Amino acid sequence: MKSDPPQVASEGSDRATKRQVDAERARLRRTAGLPDVHHFHRPAERPFLAAERDRVTILIGGLTERHERLIRAVFRGSGYRCDRLPTPDMAAFQLGKEYGNTGQCNPAYFTIGSLIGYLRTLEARGLSRQQILDDHVFFTAGSCGPCRFGMYETEYRYALQNAGFGGFRVLLFQQTDGILADSGEPGLKFTVNFGMGILNAFHLADVMNDLVHQIRPFEVHAGETDRVVEEVTRDIEAFLHDRRVFEFVDDAPAWLVRRVARRRRLEDVFSVAAKVVDHLYGRAYRRALARWRDRLDRIKVDRMRVKPVVKITGEFWAQTTEGDGNFRMFDFLEQEGAQCIAEPIATWVTYIMHLERLASAYRRAAEAPRPHPAWWRLRQRWANAWTFYRRVWLLDAGEAFWSHLYHRVGARLGGLAHRLAPQSELSRLAHPYYHQLARGGEGSMEVGKNVYYSINRLCHMVLALKPFGCMPSSQSDGVQSAVTSHYKMIFLPIETSGEGEVNAHSRVQMALAEARAKARAEFARALETTGRRLDEIRAYVAAHPELQRPFWRVPRRPGVAGTAAQFVLHVGELMDADRSLWRRARRFMPVRAT
Repeated sequence: MKSDPPQVASEGSDRATKRQVDAERARLRRTAGLPDVHHFHRPAERPFLAAERDRVTILIGGLTERHERLIRAVFRGSGYRCDRLPTPDMAAFQLGKEYGNTGQCNPAYFTIGSLIGYLRTLEARGLSRQQILDDHVFFTAGSCGPCRFGMYETEYRYALQNAGFGGFRVLLFQQTDGILADSGEPGLKFTVNFGMGILNAFHLADVMNDLVHQIRPFEVHAGETDRVVEEVTRDIEAFLHDRRVFEFVDDAPAWLVRRVARRRRLEDVFSVAAKVVDHLYGRAYRRALARWRDRLDRIKVDRMRVKPVVKITGEFWAQTTEGDGNFRMFDFLEQEGAQCIAEPIATWVTYIMHLERLASAYRRAAEAPRPHPAWWRLRQRWANAWTFYRRVWLLDAGEAFWSHLYHRVGARLGGLAHRLAPQSELSRLAHPYYHQLARGGEGSMEVGKNVYYSINRLCHMVLALKPFGCMPSSQSDGVQSAVTSHYKMIFLPIETSGEGEVNAHSRVQMALAEARAKARAEFARALETTGRRLDEIRAYVAAHPELQRPFWRVPRRPGVAGTAAQFVLHVGELMDADRSLWRRARRFMPVRAT
């Protein structure tokens, strides 16, 4: 009689053991009088497959309008159908509260309400609900940490089901069953051209948003900034959509193509490298950046207006959205005579990489391939060290390269955009108050930015926007009380919700009054330093039109936050230089005979 193979016998033994364990667990639960427990499992989502690309529209939302428009252009240029959700308003908030669970923070209410409102608009145009379910999919981000946002995908489905759109596909960026489907070719395929296009879209949108907030408060002709920026944004959309894709076989030198044609892997490496270089440093991209810079540089500005500089921080969505989700705070601040420093999404990306680098140091022993080798086993110790340092070096290189690309776009678009705050410095400043590895929201970065922008005199006031009842933001707000007691600063946290707009604007106005006083005092000191009257400086600026261009380079001076104060000091130096040059020139002038 033949015996079973060892592997089959082992599998049968394991099943028998599992049945015995399950039976004993059930007996113990019955003895204790406990009911049977049915654990929650994530429902299987219908995947988005390649066969659906021609008819399925990808819906995106949750970022600024400019980010979404440029990302949509990249999607459409790559052959996808894509559309953006409308900027969430109060009507969207009420829809989200009506169909969603209670106790959520307002990003969830605004986002799902905007989605439901958009789907109802499609239904009003004559599409059946089944057509809407089959021909649309919503892509959203996954969890940002240990807060309720980690379950918002399920909450979105719950609200959609209550609104009559049960079965609508809500797919996460990291959800492999959604983007990288288990069966068939994935519907969203991450190619080199697509990835580089998205990267350029994020950096261009970040820099353009920063330029708007630096130029518009000082524009001479009201509305000119919005008009020119809209023209440039449309041109960027067209460039990202219509950009010709670089193909190694067609565009590379013929001699290089012949040399690598016989080696498939080498050809793939050259093709990927050439596409990356073309997207980031290609002639067409450089010429387009120069064209957009020249169009923006035609806006006439008056930097002599004294305005308090307000740095916007807080929870990612609340500090990013431009509608009712944060009480339209950017527009309100500018109407009150302030200049805003918006936070680019690029900062969040560098924070994620820096956080992973810090976490790798804490996990070094646990992730070592050969844990705890003896001191004389040099090869094993070298293997452990190489595994750790290779990961750290890659993360450092990724953070440095990402920052380089962002700063390069900013330099090509006039050099006016703010540089990214260094994550190592933010982490160091925040660590005495907030542990570097405490996750959730912006973690220690929110505390670090408050200290960094205040002690370096980069702003007159820090305004932290966050959703009502946000757990990570509540933690950082508790820490900020200790920070403000150690540093002299104006810090104002504002919890945003669907209600309370009047109260929030009133609190901002009170803090702005103090920041405005700081800006005026700073301007007065700067003017006194020049030793000139204000009308003299205005006359000099009027006589030199180049000083009224937004991209005229005004050097930053440590300890001076206001744009007007920086500009007055700069003009004073220019006037002193002109006077000194005139004095030297007079030495060589002929003396008139009397």
